[in-house]
Amino acid sequence: MSCMQEVRAMRQDERARERGSFIYHQRLDTKALLHIPDHLLNFILLLANLLSYPFFPGFSPKRLGSCVFMSPPALAMTNDDARETEFQKGVKHLFENGVSKLPKKYVLPVSDRPNVDKEQPNTAKSSLKLPIIDFAELEGPNRSQVLNSLSSACEEYGFFQVINHDIPIEVIRSMIDVSTRFFGLPYEERAKYMTSDMASPVRYGTSLNQSKDAVFCWRDFLKLVCHPLSDVLPHWPSSPMDFRELAATYAKETKYLFLRITEAILESLGLWGATKEKTPEDDEIVKQFQDGSQLMVVNCFPPCPEPDLTLGMPPHSDYGFLTLLLQDEVEGLQIQYKGKWITVEPRANSFVVNVGDHLEIFSNGRYKSVLHRVFVNPAKPRLSVASLHSLPFNCMVGPSPKLIDEANPRRYKDTDFATFLEYISSCEPKKKNFLESRKLT
Repeated sequence: MSCMQEVRAMRQDERARERGSFIYHQRLDTKALLHIPDHLLNFILLLANLLSYPFFPGFSPKRLGSCVFMSPPALAMTNDDARETEFQKGVKHLFENGVSKLPKKYVLPVSDRPNVDKEQPNTAKSSLKLPIIDFAELEGPNRSQVLNSLSSACEEYGFFQVINHDIPIEVIRSMIDVSTRFFGLPYEERAKYMTSDMASPVRYGTSLNQSKDAVFCWRDFLKLVCHPLSDVLPHWPSSPMDFRELAATYAKETKYLFLRITEAILESLGLWGATKEKTPEDDEIVKQFQDGSQLMVVNCFPPCPEPDLTLGMPPHSDYGFLTLLLQDEVEGLQIQYKGKWITVEPRANSFVVNVGDHLEIFSNGRYKSVLHRVFVNPAKPRLSVASLHSLPFNCMVGPSPKLIDEANPRRYKDTDFATFLEYISSCEPKKKNFLESRKLT
């Protein structure tokens, strides 16, 4: 090649680079590239391999590859990263931004979907009226009958509904209202309370365990540690302005109701009663519950575009002693009863109460902590407030010595809250593995 030919070749290469640079800046806009699906990028790469160089000077697979894989700072976040960031913001954010198709991040395997049952399809449509415990009758002549009904409900269902509980309707309505207003705040305001610290006095998040869940649940939550209330209250959300006042009032009322229910449950187990006086040990247990843990979880389930493919919460049992659930009038809660998923019918101004893992352990297996889950609605939002109560976080929970004898040997190992935290931090609790792990037989 002559010297002049070399110069011409160099000029052609330079012009090609310039044309390639133009294509890079004008046709592969960096912001637009973020929104190109991975499968389309792969198609472009394949197309670039097939195209002849003269028609697209400088537009080579090598150059295109550098655009995709050696991106400038604007492209530091990949499509997958961008989507994951959106998911971490929660389902309320997705709903507010008009999501019309359920993202794959939320699609469950077919066997885990809400309307699939291995033995009988569509069991989610079956409904159940839980046993009703009228608390007003506990103070009257029918106390023994109510205690028997309470015992039967805890043994057979692990769930019951409480009416005439003495919590004012205004307190209940105010808690639902202020919780709804909190989730109506802009995302930036709600996100102030996002943290991965499970011991934080306030924690806003999404799914069940968003740092570990492979498939996300269609649920956002606000968790509030409620004891000691004077210590944690300053950390609670300050917006809406009346949130702390109304939520604190509700927390106090549910704590008092929990203590009343717990005393009735301990009596129904035969620890004391009409023919058996309380012992100092019994008084100590009651005092421990008075000083015990209380966690309030406000759950938000926005309308879901494809509710048959996902769940608001997967099957789980509650780690505490008792959970008091306040829900609006939209169906969603299902319990596992005789191997089938049954929908619990909401009842206005009542509380759904369920046995937790600690009570099953304390009762040595007599009362059952039952798997339950939440399905979501295509048109209606749903909101619930769960109050989880137990002994103090640093207390060990084990079977009551009064409930162990030769005919009923000890069935569970002792456990504490730290053991539970270690469990949920190390695996994805979709099944009742935690309680199973505490069994001796």
